[in-house]
Amino acid sequence: MSARGAPQPEGPGRPEAGGPPAADVVEAYLDHLRLERGLAVRTLEAYAADLAGWLDFLGLEPPVDAATLGRVTGRDLRRWLAQLDQRGLQRSTVARKLAAVRGLFRFAVREGWIPASPAARLGTPRVRRRLPRVYTPEEARALLEAAGAGTGPAALRNRALLELLYGCGLRVGELSGLDLDDVDWEGGWLRVYGKGGKERILPLAGPVAAALRAYVEDGRPHLAAARGSRPCPPGDRQAVFLNRWGGRLSPRSIQAIVRKAGAVVARLEAHPHLLRHTFATHLLDGGAGLRAVQELLGHASLAATQIYTHVSRARLWAVYRQAHPRARRSPDHASP
Repeated sequence: MSARGAPQPEGPGRPEAGGPPAADVVEAYLDHLRLERGLAVRTLEAYAADLAGWLDFLGLEPPVDAATLGRVTGRDLRRWLAQLDQRGLQRSTVARKLAAVRGLFRFAVREGWIPASPAARLGTPRVRRRLPRVYTPEEARALLEAAGAGTGPAALRNRALLELLYGCGLRVGELSGLDLDDVDWEGGWLRVYGKGGKERILPLAGPVAAALRAYVEDGRPHLAAARGSRPCPPGDRQAVFLNRWGGRLSPRSIQAIVRKAGAVVARLEAHPHLLRHTFATHLLDGGAGLRAVQELLGHASLAATQIYTHVSRARLWAVYRQAHPRARRSPDHASP
């Protein structure tokens, strides 16, 4: 095994790539993810940390130019993966780190900075995907009621935001980013900007619309007035959901509100994405088509939506085993 320091040559005559205009290919790649791909800040931070750890293993310090990147070999990457395995990291963590490194090489090849990617033939650790937990309709209803308990603008706000999480399947960042002009009251639509700034239009009706209107008309003005003469970022003045100081409600605050509602409901585990999972599963349980659910969730790939079909089937099996006498008499009968 070679020393931990410099990347080792793999075979004779491996070509070296010329350097790009950017002095640091890693920084250029992260800029590409931020500006062109529109990745979220947390995702960018995770990729930056993963790449920094990988460079540290190779004994490289930024800035890393294309010539240095072009000298990294498949053997170097296999040594790095073996080290990650020895650390006992979860397969999902290793897969994420490998995805960051693969993406860097793919970007450098696309830009013509290196001739080929040494990561192209590396196998990805198989990750067993756990089925997301979902609420029953009764649990979801109890959460909504717990969030809206009490009186005052905060109660109206909390009920409205949980109604949107469950009734529209919003991501927490999408909910935080809602502005007043994203709501079409007359048409009954909600405009949402998802991952990568992609826009989608969602129906707004029934109890969801009623809760949102009650908050906007009767609760939000009181929260906005709390801002007083304090300066406010221009983009926050039109925010739908406000905190007690009149500023835009942050994703972290939304998560805390949902957790608090769950604590009221018999210590029910609660977080915003669980409501999104429940939204999708209940749609499928009710007969919605997979493509329609994909569009409502804002998934770029149908594969990301298909996991909810497995959740729905699992729920059907659970009901069958619990309720049907033939299921109880056939313990050796396995689900598909």
